Amino acid sequence: MAEITKKWYVVRAVSGKEKKVKEYLELEIARHKLTDYVSQVLIPTEKVFQIRNGKKINKEKAYLPGYVLLEAALVGEVTHVIKSIPNVIGFLGGVKGGEPVAMRLSEVNRILGKVDELAVTEEELKIPFVIGESVKVIDGPFNNFSGIVDEINEDKKKLKVMVKIFGRKNLLELSYMQVEKDI
Repeated sequence: MAEITKKWYVVRAVSGKEKKVKEYLELEIARHKLTDYVSQVLIPTEKVFQIRNGKKINKEKAYLPGYVLLEAALVGEVTHVIKSIPNVIGFLGGVKGGEPVAMRLSEVNRILGKVDELAVTEEELKIPFVIGESVKVIDGPFNNFSGIVDEINEDKKKLKVMVKIFGRKNLLELSYMQVEKDI
């Protein structure tokens, strides 16, 4: 039997239903005995941190919402099986409703590399604030107070925020997770 060459494709899914699509894909591929043609189904995700009830929560969020990556050889009924799965809109391609277009290897490596990088640097937070920016406190005793970022400490991931309390300006030291941008 000849070697089956697989390429990476992007399956468009209903946003928020990526995990369900992945589960259905894996089930249908196994049910139709197409495991030789489809080797990987991936949802690129990133770790996000939130504060809920004063506790820091790690949450995985889709890095490319609405898209599922698939390493497959689209021969025979494989394309039809994938398109018939609930919440699948179709393949990403050059022409609407046309043939699926395979991703370039450089794109795949960049996305997979980015996903690996995000998994490794899970505690790494970007500096989402700038000095002079207006922020709102979302956690702690000064919840719902607004203030201006006065200083940023990248190492400790802390901000010094100037907040007006009872008509007097006070400098608070807060973590990145305790504030959000004031809109």
